[in-house]
Amino acid sequence: MKSSLVAISAAVVVATLVTGLKDRAALQERFGLGSAGKPAPELMMMGRIKPTDASAGNPEFNAQLVADKIEAITSPSPPAPGAREPDAAAPQPAAPQTVAQPAPVTPPIVSAPPAPQQAAAPAQPAVDESALRYFASRGDKVRLQAEISRIQALYPNWVPPADPLAVPQNGDKQLEAMWQLYSDGRYAELRKAVADRQAADAGWQPPADLLDRLDVAEARARLVNASDLKQYATVVDIAAATPSLLTCSEVDVLWRVAEAFIQTERAQRGQDAYTYILKNCANPAERQATVEKASTLLAYQPMQALLTLERPAADGSKEFDAIRDNLTRRFMAEGNDDPKLVIAPDYIARLEKLAETGGLASDALLLGWYQLRRNNDADAEKWFRAARAKQDSAAASQGLALALIARKAPEEAEDVMFRWRADSEDATSTYLAATANLMALQPPADLAEDVLHRIATEVIARKYVPTAQQFGWYARSLNQFQTAARWFETALAWKSDDEPSAYGLVITREQLSDRKAVLDLQRAWAGRSSRITNLEDTSSLIPNAVTPPPEKGTLAAQQPAAQPTQNPPTEPLPAERRITLQPGSQVVVRAARPAMETVTVPRGPRQTRGCSTTIDAGQLKPADALSRGWCLMDINRPMEAISAFEAALQSPTRKVREDAAYGQSLAYLRAGLSGNAAVAATKAPQNRQRAAELQVAILADRALSAFDAGRYRETLIYLDQRAQLQQERIDLMVLRGYCYLNLKMYGDATRIFEAAAATGSRDAARGLADVRNVTHPDVND
Repeated sequence: MKSSLVAISAAVVVATLVTGLKDRAALQERFGLGSAGKPAPELMMMGRIKPTDASAGNPEFNAQLVADKIEAITSPSPPAPGAREPDAAAPQPAAPQTVAQPAPVTPPIVSAPPAPQQAAAPAQPAVDESALRYFASRGDKVRLQAEISRIQALYPNWVPPADPLAVPQNGDKQLEAMWQLYSDGRYAELRKAVADRQAADAGWQPPADLLDRLDVAEARARLVNASDLKQYATVVDIAAATPSLLTCSEVDVLWRVAEAFIQTERAQRGQDAYTYILKNCANPAERQATVEKASTLLAYQPMQALLTLERPAADGSKEFDAIRDNLTRRFMAEGNDDPKLVIAPDYIARLEKLAETGGLASDALLLGWYQLRRNNDADAEKWFRAARAKQDSAAASQGLALALIARKAPEEAEDVMFRWRADSEDATSTYLAATANLMALQPPADLAEDVLHRIATEVIARKYVPTAQQFGWYARSLNQFQTAARWFETALAWKSDDEPSAYGLVITREQLSDRKAVLDLQRAWAGRSSRITNLEDTSSLIPNAVTPPPEKGTLAAQQPAAQPTQNPPTEPLPAERRITLQPGSQVVVRAARPAMETVTVPRGPRQTRGCSTTIDAGQLKPADALSRGWCLMDINRPMEAISAFEAALQSPTRKVREDAAYGQSLAYLRAGLSGNAAVAATKAPQNRQRAAELQVAILADRALSAFDAGRYRETLIYLDQRAQLQQERIDLMVLRGYCYLNLKMYGDATRIFEAAAATGSRDAARGLADVRNVTHPDVND
């Protein structure tokens, strides 16, 4: 009887399966298996029934085999190995035995054979999840995800919890405290805690993961400290000993290692580190920062290799478009430092567009210096004039002056540079070069008396030999031989081995019939100058072979050699009196221009690339130290900028000292040291505008610091003092409102927040809501 019931039940089940398998969705719904995209039910996963064998339209489907499988599963016990299946009419156990007890859960009868690799796989090692539990208990999702990724990398078969944040806390409170010390970065205290517990409990061992993490964290701390101290060899050694730090999760370490390689003259290794980041790391902000950092340390060509790793953006733009303008400026600055470096036309065109459409004079300056360094004088002049139109500065004027000298327009060059002549050593050199070339013009320039006077004053103050020598030749061209002799003697007093000045003096003394002076000069220069020793007739050097007396208004003939300060005549020389300057005069910039040779002025560093390396600012000239200080501020290294500005404060030039004190104050403010900023501002007198600007910035910084420290009344005092100097900004109004709120001055807080919110400030609107939450809590519930 029981056999018949089993057979009938099997037939019903088979019929149901045959019908259901023709409609997979209906079958899933019938057995509660969910949608097709969800995991297979346990029965199917165990291999008891293979749905792929019963798909609709399969002519080989064996219903009897399915019935046999079901019967075997529902049987009270499996048949003995090798035995035939029981016959339907065979005796069965008594009914109460089969009905009263539930069917036991049995292993699958028909199951897929295990894969060879699964059968041979080693047992899963125990995974230390203490860190996982700690970060989960703290709700630290970032570190939790990093820990999950780390464990999965170590144990590929490990499956993370479905809800990691629901993982219970560690039961070991002491271990919890150790993880807290690790999380806070208190590594020395953690070492001590581990040692103390091991001393108290000899059987306790700290988790290996905790010790490994501690080793790595301490290595990271040592590496960062060595990098900050610029101990680059130590940085490389620590990185080599701790390769687990060199991953995308430690991108700051990778940046520091790259810098260390470059600073230890292994630029290719540094480039490799940046390349690794761009090839393997996906964080957009970190990738962009990588390119920016690399551009301050790597040269132009390696940077082009890095930029080939740029990824396209979803909107079709390029990944680094946001920083491409700044990259262009850096590359052009490098081109200014190296005349042989050829910058791609795309960068030049991009900067030209920026200079034409933007408001920055610095862009035009970069183009001007780039073209000037490549002898493209016309283009250089164009961009320097554009820069001066936007902002008349020493750099723009100096560049324009050099371009004017190159095209033989020294008179305008002198006029352009006179205002800036004392701004820096470079500016002074450029001005003096312009004066030398101006005095060497042929025919002599028609110079106003005040121009000659200011040139002479500067030449004497600077003891500049080339222009003093040219004053001598200029006076000779006007037949003022006594004055010419005084200028030549002055040049020789400043530079005793200046042969052109000695030659000018000997022929002038010869024309004045001063034979004793001529013989003395010939003896002094014997063996050093053949043209002085073998002096020939000089009558051809005298216009019309006559020495006319000085005309009214001309240079006085008898003036002390050391004080040639009187002015030459202002009347132009008649055409018939124009003479050729003696070929011995040498004031040169370009050898290809024999008619007038120009004085070259080496251009010092003016762009930010000059501060990518670490040097002692105290060894620089004050003007160079000042430039370095501003450069360091541009790349946000204020603490180094402070030292550079301190070196610039030693300059004898007042303007340099003023700029240095101003820059040092700004550097201290950026570093959050408002007290030091106030002291630095007093190291050199500042003009009224700068003094007010610094005072406003210092008061704002002090207000923010006081607010952060919870000193709200003190914050209000600083804000009131600042408001007397400058109208209060919206963000500071919001700060004032929160001071009133914390002091429970709700009416004042509401008034301030409402006024600021009227300008569209979201912070002010939020502050207004905070006031209402405090004053009317029931309304906001």
